[in-house]
Amino acid sequence: MSSNAEAPESRGDVFKWFFVLLLVMVGVVGNNYFSEESLLYRLIAILALAGVAGFVALSTVKGKAFSVMVREAKTEIRRVVWPTRQETIQTTLIVLAVVIFMSLVLWGIDSFLGWVVSTVIG
Repeated sequence: MSSNAEAPESRGDVFKWFFVLLLVMVGVVGNNYFSEESLLYRLIAILALAGVAGFVALSTVKGKAFSVMVREAKTEIRRVVWPTRQETIQTTLIVLAVVIFMSLVLWGIDSFLGWVVSTVIG
């Protein structure tokens, strides 16, 4: 069996996702209900709810697959050959030159078409 095949969700996962949705709804409604309270307290409560919701979500089959994907992505990022400073500067200058050139071309076309339209109308 391939490691990319999705494992079927268990019945418990449905309840976990429902609980995550419930936590998010409690956070939204609670933030609105306690709008007169200090922003700091509301922020702490939202972060606590988000932490619990994230923990519950990561304990599901899809959550575990997501955490595996994140770990593999970190490993893959270490393998990337990043450009040197000189390559980055050269590429940036080329892009800047093309943008300036194209803006001048488009400005010229716009001016020409504006002149044509103004001579036809007026």
